Amino acid sequence: MHIRNLNCLIHKPSIKYFCRSFSLWSMKKDPDLESALSRNRRWIVNNQIKNIVLRYPNQILPLRFLQKKFKTLDLQGSAMNWVKKYPCCFEVFLQHDEYYCRLTKRMMALVEEEETVKDMQEQVLVQRLAKLLMMSTNHRLNVVKLNELKRNFGFSDDYLIRIVPKYSDLFRIVNYGGRRSSMDIELVSWNSDLAVSAIEISAQKQGVEPCFSCSLPSTWVKSWERFHEFNSTPYVSPYMDPGQLVEGTKEMEKRTVGLVHELLSLTLWKKVSILKLGHFKREFRLPDKLNVLLLKHLGIFYVSNKYQLYTVLLREGYKGSELIDKDPLVVVKEKFGELMQEGLHEYNRRHCSQNLEKKRKAGMVLSRLREIEDKNSDLSDSEDQVQGDKLGGLFDPEERKRFYKVLFDDDAPG
Repeated sequence: MHIRNLNCLIHKPSIKYFCRSFSLWSMKKDPDLESALSRNRRWIVNNQIKNIVLRYPNQILPLRFLQKKFKTLDLQGSAMNWVKKYPCCFEVFLQHDEYYCRLTKRMMALVEEEETVKDMQEQVLVQRLAKLLMMSTNHRLNVVKLNELKRNFGFSDDYLIRIVPKYSDLFRIVNYGGRRSSMDIELVSWNSDLAVSAIEISAQKQGVEPCFSCSLPSTWVKSWERFHEFNSTPYVSPYMDPGQLVEGTKEMEKRTVGLVHELLSLTLWKKVSILKLGHFKREFRLPDKLNVLLLKHLGIFYVSNKYQLYTVLLREGYKGSELIDKDPLVVVKEKFGELMQEGLHEYNRRHCSQNLEKKRKAGMVLSRLREIEDKNSDLSDSEDQVQGDKLGGLFDPEERKRFYKVLFDDDAPG
């Protein structure tokens, strides 16, 4: 009995700790925002496949090569089956006993349109990169880390060649560590006009003091109370030097929340992976338990674990499941999404027709089998009837009497 009690004492704290740790990631599901994430998921995967095809020689990709890439795309199953679901985007063909994949003409037209938009958006991308560097502690960011988030901010694969050398008055590449992995982009000159956050810009337009907005139902009374208490203290700009702030203070928390808000505002889809964001803890002075901070401010941020990938979204950036302000690059990418959906609809319709045809043929076969069974049954019945007729004389009472009379009666006729 004593041992049992001791085991309970030992295990109870660990269970309590597990539940407590799990609760740190708990947040009431928002169906609209979850829908936005699931819609983007397919686009992200197909966009990655599109980039793989474009980088391959002659932009013709062997499907066996794509199959090898499936693990890095976090996909399972057959690459052939996946690309065939999107016939408007990808064209599959057989050549020399091997299957290949290339982009359709409509898809290539969207690729060209996207490149045109990137050229037109160059100044916006330059300002976006400058803002990121201005928020970092040493005004520089590691290239390897930034590459993980480049598509979130709309930077192309060749942004280091396309943007950085062209604007040498703003950026430069440095390598203080001497290793390839320690290469950084550094800010050359500070631009005060850019050191204004999205919250401050919105406040200036409305003629009010800068503050956060809460996107929660009015019935969430306690959450609203906590939000008002947090919002009552002065706003701290993410472009402010954090060296003047003390860790653990309300001012530091305000600055960190403002920084994450600004980072999300600069992304195309107003969302980012928490894991990837955590890679910049040192550069942006983010807390070790970033998830705790984000979940504490659930009126500002929404945390989802869809696809077992923790993502933070900016609530105010969405109305339902739709983005409110769409970057021109998002508009082009949504056309890609529509093309995907069109192809998927065509694939599903064709697949449904094939299934119906199979069922129809199966029904015809089943009907034919039933006909054969019925004929066999009729034939069996007729054979039984014939045999019955042949034996009918023997089982007839009068005939039976006559049979026995002939058999046993001496006077009966022979």
